Amino acid sequence: MSVFSAVDFSDHELVVFARDAETGLKAIIAVHSTVLGPAVGGCRMWKYGSDEEAARDALRLSKGMSHKNAMADLPLGGGKSVIMAPEGNFDRQALLQAFGRAIDSLGGRYITAEDVGTSVADMLTIRSVTPHVSGLSSDPTKGGDPSPYTALGVYHGIRASVRHKLGKASLEGVTVAVQGLGNVGRNLCGLLHRDGAKLIVTDISEDRVAAAVSAYGAKAASLEDILSVEADVLAPCALGAVLNAKTIPALNVPVVAGAANNQLATAQDGEHLRERGILYAPDYVINAGGIIAVSHEILNDFEQSRVIAKVEAIDDRLTQIFTEADRDGMATAAVADRLAEAKIAAGRKGKAAAVQAA
Repeated sequence: MSVFSAVDFSDHELVVFARDAETGLKAIIAVHSTVLGPAVGGCRMWKYGSDEEAARDALRLSKGMSHKNAMADLPLGGGKSVIMAPEGNFDRQALLQAFGRAIDSLGGRYITAEDVGTSVADMLTIRSVTPHVSGLSSDPTKGGDPSPYTALGVYHGIRASVRHKLGKASLEGVTVAVQGLGNVGRNLCGLLHRDGAKLIVTDISEDRVAAAVSAYGAKAASLEDILSVEADVLAPCALGAVLNAKTIPALNVPVVAGAANNQLATAQDGEHLRERGILYAPDYVINAGGIIAVSHEILNDFEQSRVIAKVEAIDDRLTQIFTEADRDGMATAAVADRLAEAKIAAGRKGKAAAVQAA
């Protein structure tokens, strides 16, 4: 497989394929851009169907992180790593330490964090062999698990989306279909329930669904039906590419606003949503709460009130995107890309000017 000719290769600065035969490690570290700062993005562990599928995920996710960090005005670039989970039993600690050594070899060009399939405990294991890890503190006032901040940002993004599309200033009585009840999805349900939203939920774990039904009076839906249920908002909070040529025609909502990364299977799917009159909150804008928290931990200036204020500003950022999309007759995803790429280009220009001045 040629990475350079891959559809999702987008002038990435660095793509590393890490292998450790003793532990069974097969991992890909993709650094999309370090123009604005060191590349930061989580480590995903997943049972991929092929090497190509894993590489595609790493490439798409790392570019998304560049855009996410730029749109959040963070001094960070974009990167992502994926570990192909070995079959059968394996020594998880040894495998993660081998992965940590691969990260360490990059000398701080990439900083990892928790993502789908990994935990804060896993990050502590990686930290035993490299300092280039974030999201570790057990004290929420100093950082730690970023998922509550991601959920908080998505909550404010849903409020902005509902206000713009439905003209409602409150979530009271608004029906939200939440796909995925992991750390972010569960926290999001709590925030939505607090505001009086009605919930429809699904997850691969029946226990998680049962817990949401019990705690929030949610209605359970099957994994297959969640994308076609009638609701005000669909909140994808699981894996990506959920919005595609097959699912978009079946959507029965006026708003899509959720935490999952890379929700659009292709760039054209953003336009398909616009054509259907569905307002889409670009994923890397609405789900930036976690990386905002992580950035302050990396910079050693974590102050919870300041972090929360920046996360709440996701509302304003989305409102700007929605307004420009309406004005220019563009898909919201395209507007977000335009704004993010302009910020990265400005950073590149600034770097070049500084080099010339030196």
